[in-house]
Amino acid sequence: MDLHLLIDNLTNPALLFFFLGVIAVQLKSDLSIPENSSKFISLYLLLSIGFKGGQELSHSVFSTEILWSLLFGIFLAIFIPVYSYFILRRKFSVDNAGAIAASYGSVSAVTFVTTISFLEMEQIAFSGHMVAVMALMEAPSIMVGLLLITIFKKNKKEDKIPMKTVIHHALTNGSVLLIIGSLIVGLLASEAQAEGIKPFTTDIFKGFLAVFLLDMGITSGRKLSDFIKKGWFAFLFAIIIPIINGCIVAVVSGFFSSGEGNRLLFAILAASASYIAVPAAMKLAIPKANPSLYIPMALAITFPFNITLGMPLYLCIIQLS
Repeated sequence: MDLHLLIDNLTNPALLFFFLGVIAVQLKSDLSIPENSSKFISLYLLLSIGFKGGQELSHSVFSTEILWSLLFGIFLAIFIPVYSYFILRRKFSVDNAGAIAASYGSVSAVTFVTTISFLEMEQIAFSGHMVAVMALMEAPSIMVGLLLITIFKKNKKEDKIPMKTVIHHALTNGSVLLIIGSLIVGLLASEAQAEGIKPFTTDIFKGFLAVFLLDMGITSGRKLSDFIKKGWFAFLFAIIIPIINGCIVAVVSGFFSSGEGNRLLFAILAASASYIAVPAAMKLAIPKANPSLYIPMALAITFPFNITLGMPLYLCIIQLS
């Protein structure tokens, strides 16, 4: 691994604010970000990245690379939860295995946004269509997780999953809708119109990302202590499976994409886990699944690993392959 990439990443101010949040919890500080402010910042980040992705896409000519990228993203969102489920069933119930598998098949928008910040810091180009790939990967994994639970669970009448309701929720989830909607707005807006809101969509982006990662650090720190009591299997899964997914996709993506930035984004999408969209859907569909398992796995273990060691590791593999 290129040492300077690792050092640059670990000294990134936004990432250091994440660690500050974790440390604040360990010191039992009363530091916190108001819930309404945190929600606004997360909405802002999704809006900004979606809009900029739409602008990039408006300048791109539709190609076979874009088509293969979209199809590959959907494939990952289906394949990863399927194979993860059978590994998880060795230790967890059908409900918990399905919920965790759906989390790891889906994606973390915040990890994606942080990776884009990393690429910009390293001055590595990426394409706007990767935002569309991320948006398309949210819903399929939720549906696959629910389908696996439906197939392998000995259903009682009262345990039946309201599939139609959950599919609707997966497709209209706020984060999914906002990222797709912002992408379309960016696609339709002219360059002059985009320039008019650039101070909002671009200039303050890194500052808001730093505050959001501070909030994520506080949340992760609170959940980590409870999660450690769950045992080693969940902890190892939350590290090893993302590494396997990220490293394999870093190599395979080279067959249809030559850009380092796009390949790194693919690797991080495959390696990340959802702690927003999937928990919201599982709470509605599978109330018996334990959120104290799948949320800390994604947020307190996989997320910090990906934004510290994962990004430079996957980029190193891409540059060597």
